[in-house]
Amino acid sequence: MHAAALQYVRKVSGFRAPAAHNREVFDQAVDAITAATRDLLAGLHVRGSSTP
Repeated sequence: MHAAALQYVRKVSGFRAPAAHNREVFDQAVDAITAATRDLLAGLHVRGSSTP
């Protein structure tokens, strides 16, 4: 999930690696997207699945 979030932030920002003055906000975005992805996947329910 982290790798996918990193790829997304790189794509959206246009930066492969941020400058030092943008590092904090770049890393925060990666962390937020990783958490959102984890929440999404944890909350999905697949029809026909034996687990809720």
